[in-house]
Amino acid sequence: MIHLSWHDTKTIKKVKCVHTNAKKYMVNNVLTVGKIYEMKNETDEFYFVIDDSGKVGGFYKEYFEEI
Repeated sequence: MIHLSWHDTKTIKKVKCVHTNAKKYMVNNVLTVGKIYEMKNETDEFYFVIDDSGKVGGFYKEYFEEI
């Protein structure tokens, strides 16, 4: 249940959203192009960031670039 404490954990790094052109999901409701997000966790396929809703969400890495 590590995901329950991600919001309060130390930020691993910051990533910048480069696009919200999702094929399947509507990510433009919770991500803003050009905005920098705090990454709380990372897997092979996803970044877990604090999105515009203030919650930690998992998004494909293709939406971001590392800064």
